[in-house]
Amino acid sequence: MTGVALAEELLLLAYDDETGKATMPRISLDLGMAAAVLVELALAGRIAYAEGNLAVTDPTPVGEPILDEVLARIAADTPHTPSSWVQRLRHRLRDRILGDLVARGVVRDVEETELDFIHVHRYPMADASVEEETRQRLAEALADGQLPDERTAALATLVAVLRMEPALGLTGTAAAEARRRLEEIAGGAGFSGNVSLDDSVVRPSVGLVIAALGQAVDQALGKRS
Repeated sequence: MTGVALAEELLLLAYDDETGKATMPRISLDLGMAAAVLVELALAGRIAYAEGNLAVTDPTPVGEPILDEVLARIAADTPHTPSSWVQRLRHRLRDRILGDLVARGVVRDVEETELDFIHVHRYPMADASVEEETRQRLAEALADGQLPDERTAALATLVAVLRMEPALGLTGTAAAEARRRLEEIAGGAGFSGNVSLDDSVVRPSVGLVIAALGQAVDQALGKRS
């Protein structure tokens, strides 16, 4: 663990620093954060794909509250597929992560009233250092022809599947090139493409969660051209 969960990094990338509002479809962000939690647990060796489902292989807490809550939930529940867990975990996860980021002083919770009776919340940046580190890692991964560390590769894979190139400040040709590089990183790390359970446990487990996320995003937003 780096002290910042993958799901938190995704959320920070997806929210505008000044307006504190999401810059991408919330359904895909919610799906992405759910997948990110599962990916992180797989990378930590706590869950793995077995007989069509995700199963707990090590119930030892990782020391991050949201991850540990999900780990305990998976251990206590009946077996479910990666696709099922992505859908099950997405509900209310964003509010939980935002609450933790507010408590740690990373973002601020600004409550406003619209139309005199609708209460809305914005989450502008309070401490930019966390997101800056995330963006720096991604920028280096995009610029470098080498495969980044496993965790950064997982983040790059999630960004690619969630179509988050605009969140990186990229459009047009630059966005297309970034997409190509992100997909290259995902394939190089074994997190996308052909998933073989003969190679390892971690990479196929992550790859199957990523595949489930991609299907869910396509269903929510339509196929990417």
